[in-house]
Amino acid sequence: MFESVGWGEILVLIVAGLFILGPERLPEAAAWLGRSVRKVRDFASGARQQLKEEMGSDFEQFQKPLEDLRQLRNFDPRRAVTQHLFDGDPDPLGINGLSGGSVKPNGYPATTTTPAAKPDPEPLKPGEKPPTDPDAT
Repeated sequence: MFESVGWGEILVLIVAGLFILGPERLPEAAAWLGRSVRKVRDFASGARQQLKEEMGSDFEQFQKPLEDLRQLRNFDPRRAVTQHLFDGDPDPLGINGLSGGSVKPNGYPATTTTPAAKPDPEPLKPGEKPPTDPDAT
């Protein structure tokens, strides 16, 4: 409910309360606010507990769609596609499991040979032409 309220807004409210109520009534107002919030919280948890007791096992069935809606807030398309296509395997191709003599998560032995990387050629100097490849003809 108050997730969008930042520390700056809270500080402004405290300073406004100090000016409106004055320093002598501010502690009493803060204590009253704390008691009121605690009562509301106790009332809400009591109502939830009473609803859970009256509904019994139907409460979990009612709560499941709400939990699904909460999960939609954290929807990540990449995770959804991975879950749907690869049954939730985060590394379906076994790329992260490549190491010498090891076994990939899918049960196949990992390859131990990797192609040799070609060294980067030096940049051409002004007026210099690139070398010709004899294998290209």
